Amino acid sequence: MNKRNLLLILFSIIVVMAFYSPLRELWILSSDDELYSHIFLIPLISAYFIYLKRRDIFQNVSYSFKAGLIVLITGSLLYVVGLSQGFRLSQNDYLSLMIFAAVLSWIGGFILFYGMESVKTNLFPFVFLFFMVPIPGMIVERAIAFLQIASTEVSYGLFKFTGIPLLRDGFIFHLPGLSIEVAEQCSGIRSSIALLITSIMAGQLFLKSAGRRIVLALVIIPITILKNGLRIVTLSLLGVYVDQDILSSSLHRKGGIPFFFLSLIFLGAILWLLKRSETTSSCRKM
Repeated sequence: MNKRNLLLILFSIIVVMAFYSPLRELWILSSDDELYSHIFLIPLISAYFIYLKRRDIFQNVSYSFKAGLIVLITGSLLYVVGLSQGFRLSQNDYLSLMIFAAVLSWIGGFILFYGMESVKTNLFPFVFLFFMVPIPGMIVERAIAFLQIASTEVSYGLFKFTGIPLLRDGFIFHLPGLSIEVAEQCSGIRSSIALLITSIMAGQLFLKSAGRRIVLALVIIPITILKNGLRIVTLSLLGVYVDQDILSSSLHRKGGIPFFFLSLIFLGAILWLLKRSETTSSCRKM
């Protein structure tokens, strides 16, 4: 084992020890909250992408004390702020700050031992590590509110398309024999995060153009909203025409899985179109 690798391993151990308490709380959070069940897969995925690009990343390594220390000191200062002011934050936001500091500190160490050029050569796996950071509560609340409103509008349009009689009252739809509410739980925030991570990985693996990668990530928003609308309308129609008990059954609670796979099909189709357009553009240039 060469000296740089040994130094990075030792430094990684120090980071884990320094951030042991927040990392332990993050583990508990990822086990208890489905919104963050993906978190501890993130470093494994980043490691995989580093392995894929290992020749580019480790081709010209050099110590980069200035850049590495700037990033490392920034992470350390955030760590100190978290320790001294964390009591002013919610548990979720405290973890957001501390895990952000941990990731930033580790990246600073990597830059220190391998050089800024090694990171700039393939920035993706290092930036991807920030998906370990819990989303600040204010952002989650606003995202849920947006998805709830948008899903309600799409559901209303789909209901009108089916021709079923209905009366709308805000987030509540009054249908023949029953009323349903598009609650915050219907926002699909968990599946949207999973889809976003999937789309970013797929874009990195299969697309070369940064613009097309961004498009693939952004289409997650309409896909999620459409998926939510289809799920709400499908379950509601089953409740009206088949059995109202469906709305309180396991099909309602776990019925999002088939619609998630439907979202993956939509995502795959868009990826195929983007890949095809990329290939066509390359052929024209030739």
